[in-house]
Amino acid sequence: MSEFPRMFRVRQTFDDTRVASIPDAVAEQLSGSSLAAKVSAGQSVAISVGSRGIANIAEIVRAIVDYVKSLGGVPFIVPAMGSHGGGTAEGQAALLGRYGVTDAAMGCEIRSSMETVVVAQAKEGFDVHFDRHASTADHVIVCNRIKPHTRFVGEIESGLMKMLLIGLGKRNGAVVYHQAIQNFSFGQIIRSVAGEVLNRCPIALGVAILENGYDETAAIQAVEPQQLESHERELLLRARAMMPALPFDRADLLIVDKIGKDISGAGMDTNIVGRKYNDHVAREDEFPKIHQIYARGLTAATAGNATGVGLAEYCHQRLVDQMDPVATRINCLTGGHVTAAMVPIHFPTDREVLAAAITQAGLVAPADVRWMWAPNTLEISEVMCSEAYWNQVAERPNLEIVHPPEPLRFDADDQLLEVF
Repeated sequence: MSEFPRMFRVRQTFDDTRVASIPDAVAEQLSGSSLAAKVSAGQSVAISVGSRGIANIAEIVRAIVDYVKSLGGVPFIVPAMGSHGGGTAEGQAALLGRYGVTDAAMGCEIRSSMETVVVAQAKEGFDVHFDRHASTADHVIVCNRIKPHTRFVGEIESGLMKMLLIGLGKRNGAVVYHQAIQNFSFGQIIRSVAGEVLNRCPIALGVAILENGYDETAAIQAVEPQQLESHERELLLRARAMMPALPFDRADLLIVDKIGKDISGAGMDTNIVGRKYNDHVAREDEFPKIHQIYARGLTAATAGNATGVGLAEYCHQRLVDQMDPVATRINCLTGGHVTAAMVPIHFPTDREVLAAAITQAGLVAPADVRWMWAPNTLEISEVMCSEAYWNQVAERPNLEIVHPPEPLRFDADDQLLEVF
């Protein structure tokens, strides 16, 4: 009998709504907004860009830049990403560069700073911070993807409103707001702070991005400042409906090749792995229910930030070697999620990790162990599944087998041969 279960490859069918032309979609949305009536020739326009791996983000931002220039405005870009990039101005600019957002590619200046100005006192009793460079602009365009948050649940989760707090508040704001959330609630703090920012800062427009289940741009929508909250509620419902899922809702082990901040704010999307409320177990009403997770490495774009490794029960030694402890520590402390930085049991080879994991599946023969293997939690249209799932595929019209079961393959050093 094999030491491990045989695995087959399955392809999933998701909502594939997508934007045909990014520049055309951006131009259409912005021309239909109030922006032209607000921006006069020579006025400066700050455009916020975050740290998530948003599909086509460079093309989207360039299209915004070009439209602002067509109005005679002078655009510039500000990194809006809390404590990411190691919590430094240089690190945040470099992070944007890895997404293709550079001065040369965008045709405008990137002004990166961790400095903020205090624009108000929130009713809860703390300072409201705003990016110093953005505060000097005549107008600010807030650009971000709308999606379910990895830790908080509500009518507003991750998107334009959050960008007004955590993104444009930089590390100074992110620290304060995450602390305040411990005493109040995510919903209260996001509405309180965003309300102050909208009242006191020159927010001219929001540009919301939705993605489909294949990590493609599904929609781009201009949102007027006074409609940010109401529109974001509607857009979150659309984003949630398009969100992908793992092919099966229970597993003994999920193998994830890469985690990183470009994949999710939590390194791996807790909405996908079923760990939104607790790092290591799904809530009773939460799916999927994954008994254990094995994280094999970090993405290049995360630059050593291993936030989220603490959600896994196992990791590969290479991930530990790739990890930047300082950047990871800063991000997890700032976000109030210290356990996300905890390093799990790790081994120098894949075979050793899998040998340990299979002992934790209970009194089950290897052929009956339920394993899934994905490249990351953003790209799950094709997943490797153990043979125990084989009979369930026929019951699922959205699943297609693209490769029959075969044994896991290792190289001479006991490392898995890559399949994605």
